[in-house]
Amino acid sequence: MKKKKLNLTKEKISFGTDGWRGILGVDFTLERLLKVAAAAAQELAYVKAKKNNKIIIGYDRRFLAEEMAEAVASAVRGVDLFPLLASSSLPTPSCSWGIVEENALGALVITASHNPCDWLGLKIKGPFGGSVDSSFTDAVQKRLDAGGISIPFEDSTKRVDFRKQHLLGISKKFDIPSISNGLRKLGVKIFVDSMHGSAAGCMSEIFGSDGDELIYELRDKRDPCFGGNPPEPMKAYLSQLIGEVKDSFKDGKLSMGIVFDGDGDRIAAVDENGRYCNTQLLMPVLIDHLARFKNMSGCVVKTVSGSDLMRLVAEDLGREVVEKPVGFKYIAEEMLSREVLIGGEESGGVGFGHHLPERDALFTALLLMESIVAEGKCLGEKIDSLHARFGKSHFERIDLTLKDMEMRRNLENFLKKKIPSSIGHKSVLKVISTDGIKLVLDKSHWLMFRFSGTEPLLRIYCEAPSSAEVTSTLYYAKQLIDHTFE
Repeated sequence: MKKKKLNLTKEKISFGTDGWRGILGVDFTLERLLKVAAAAAQELAYVKAKKNNKIIIGYDRRFLAEEMAEAVASAVRGVDLFPLLASSSLPTPSCSWGIVEENALGALVITASHNPCDWLGLKIKGPFGGSVDSSFTDAVQKRLDAGGISIPFEDSTKRVDFRKQHLLGISKKFDIPSISNGLRKLGVKIFVDSMHGSAAGCMSEIFGSDGDELIYELRDKRDPCFGGNPPEPMKAYLSQLIGEVKDSFKDGKLSMGIVFDGDGDRIAAVDENGRYCNTQLLMPVLIDHLARFKNMSGCVVKTVSGSDLMRLVAEDLGREVVEKPVGFKYIAEEMLSREVLIGGEESGGVGFGHHLPERDALFTALLLMESIVAEGKCLGEKIDSLHARFGKSHFERIDLTLKDMEMRRNLENFLKKKIPSSIGHKSVLKVISTDGIKLVLDKSHWLMFRFSGTEPLLRIYCEAPSSAEVTSTLYYAKQLIDHTFE
């Protein structure tokens, strides 16, 4: 296997859709982290009328994550604030829950989420329990540019079991014995794949003895290399989970799979037939459950890369649909300003207005299981029922790794100036530039180019009524990119 060369030039510290990330030891270093952590902590203290001076600090299962978190605690003390350090690795939403429980100023979480194993990062959560917005990170950037000096102060740090607080808290929002009994009556067992990440064991702990011979954990042991793949809940990385569900189906037993990303804030699923279900399919199911079965109020918020099926289901139920740029912080802004039923993005992040203004994959998993029990239908049946009413929807995303950030910027400028008027034999009916470039070709048929905010990566999205149309549309998109740099 050809090894990837390290970029010898550090990228400038910049904040993407959910914090700051970089290659560990190249971009993400201890020296830089201490400065970013101090600046972020100072800004958290500045924007909230202080009732206390607590900053929650969490970390995932990555290499050096705990050690870096302990260093962040020293940086927080160095700016005269009080760090509360998680007692173990934990899902990022556990830190958000901890903010609310402790009435803290916010949280600093050492994680690179779904990125490859050689990445590490810092997520910043505000006093409301969700991701901070761009104005906040701009202010942190100004502090860094100003070059203020703070001296880390080493001392013993108070440890708190925020993971346990979170699991107890969300379990009280559901009737766990009822969900367990309902799944048993349907004869469905649940495979949970945490991808070696920090959500490992959480579902088993929530269900307790009710999960015996019902909840089966996969890839729950810590592996900082994540088995050689990024801990992202994409089909390409889920062969074991899909295999388990398909083998179960062959044996005449029903099962489904639930998968969490590296820090437990993103989710995907595998239905009883072995079909991979990302949030493009899960969101419509959850919208239908919350709005129709539970009759809960609020609008639906989706990102521009979200499936049109979300809109069709929501509008059929009389719900307003709000479309935002990619990044859960934009959804969180809506949750903080209006009544939101559910908000979600294509990449696996889902949140609920009656919970936290934040992605929480564990909460989403419980709600998904609740919806199956409520209707007495397995996940695949529920999805097929929606497709029968609103039309089939096929979706795929491909990620193209670019040479460096300069190549990314050049390609982005090219696409903005040379927007195609047709894709294959279909004319472009509409161009949406909310985030990236989205080309609308027909009902539930679109192609979108969007660049990652944290790495030299181009994401190409496509939704179409058939898998063949998805394949041909993505082929055109790749050819367009290839010809650009010939």
